[in-house]
Amino acid sequence: MTNLEALLKTTVDELDRLLTAKSVLGDPIDRDGITVIPLVSFGFGFAAGDRSGGNGGIGAGGGVKPVAAIILDKNGVRIESVQDATTSLAHVIADTATGIVERRAARTAGGAEKPSD
Repeated sequence: MTNLEALLKTTVDELDRLLTAKSVLGDPIDRDGITVIPLVSFGFGFAAGDRSGGNGGIGAGGGVKPVAAIILDKNGVRIESVQDATTSLAHVIADTATGIVERRAARTAGGAEKPSD
């Protein structure tokens, strides 16, 4: 096995170890009986080349992007999808939290809570 092959194998083995379901499912965020679990998508690509003179190279690229959040509350479980790839997961969580606060405020003020879509 050449040095390049060994480097590529080590890199792929390490990614295989790191990219687990725990990596895709973020740590749950618990607030007032509501749990939000962020979901992300990973993508990676590799290229390698080696010439007979021992000259070679390797390149890699990757990314992680938020795709959705699992919401668990008294009404059950639902998934809120990230509609726009440029929207950050923080916006999804903030929007969900805002909706929860608004529903609670309406309930406290005696208003009827709207059913969720």
